[in-house]
Amino acid sequence: MLALIGAATMSVPGMSAVAQPVTADHHVQSRPETLSWGWFPIDKAPVLTVQSGATVRIDTLSHHGSTQDEDPVTFLEGFGVEPDEILQDVRDFWASRPERPRNGRTGAHVLTGPVAIAGAEPGDMLEVQILEVSARVPYGFNSRGARSGPLGDAYPGTREGDAGASIARDGRTLIRTAVANGREYALLGEGLRIPIAPFMGIMAVAPQAPQVGQPGVTVSGVQSSRPPGDYGGNLDIKLLTPGTTLYLPVFHDGALFYAGDPHGVQGHGEVSGTALEQSATGVFRFMLHKDVGITAPRAETPTHDLIIGIDLDLDRALREALMSTIDFLVDSRGLSPGDAYTVASLAVDFSVAEAVNLTQVVVASVPKSLYME
Repeated sequence: MLALIGAATMSVPGMSAVAQPVTADHHVQSRPETLSWGWFPIDKAPVLTVQSGATVRIDTLSHHGSTQDEDPVTFLEGFGVEPDEILQDVRDFWASRPERPRNGRTGAHVLTGPVAIAGAEPGDMLEVQILEVSARVPYGFNSRGARSGPLGDAYPGTREGDAGASIARDGRTLIRTAVANGREYALLGEGLRIPIAPFMGIMAVAPQAPQVGQPGVTVSGVQSSRPPGDYGGNLDIKLLTPGTTLYLPVFHDGALFYAGDPHGVQGHGEVSGTALEQSATGVFRFMLHKDVGITAPRAETPTHDLIIGIDLDLDRALREALMSTIDFLVDSRGLSPGDAYTVASLAVDFSVAEAVNLTQVVVASVPKSLYME
């Protein structure tokens, strides 16, 4: 299915170069009234309604600097950030914190939206073409706290005496970014630099009906932004850079799209618990597909179809990704289940997109070069 729908290829995935901004039909700014903190409201009035095919520029904020108890100027200046490098949006959102209830809203993320797509109904599919993601500030944060990631003391399977306890896990680290020879890099100590490859860690539609007992739901109707699910959300798939496309099932009229958790760069796994958390702007084209029922997020790059498995257990997430890959090859290429299983073993790469968000994500990358048209 995905290979037939196609994607708008704007740049080579994984590359971030200095370029002219992509134009958009609409612009949603990251203002207090367009932002939610830590959850995906399912009944919030849309901040914008667009027709299928429209392009929308969406400003997003990192939660680092926006949500801590200390005011953002004092907090960020403590890391060497100059006052003129602090977004006014960050200051304004921080000032709105006392008005925002936190009961059940346990995610850290600041989310922009929702954007409604006219005519979207449950049972439809929303195609999100990612046209541009660009940083808004020349710095970001990475955290490696004592409870974060596979080396954290709260990680499933952690045992007394496990190696890694001696690694310094001292909270947030500010990392500067800069442009050199037309490329943007994250600058680390001792001459180390990492090429920037920005993407949105969170892209989601409004969840169907959050119920207590589901991952990230402690209050009925309130879905935390931490765990990803069938609505998308905190997928943290580093491959979803400009030129790629995400497909999401629709559960509510309008679909109600949210974006947030912007990342400057991240490795598969996001193993410290965070990426380079960096406020960014994205440009998206929304395409509505009527009565195309998918049950979980899928995606594609110019070279691969991406099949996604999500589960509380990493082994089960792998199994889900594998089973969905077999189904995809059977449905889209006419293979027998046995042949699809063989193709999955010989040619499909399975990677851990994130292992730190309660539910864990495994991505199967199916090469399009396999398909002989």
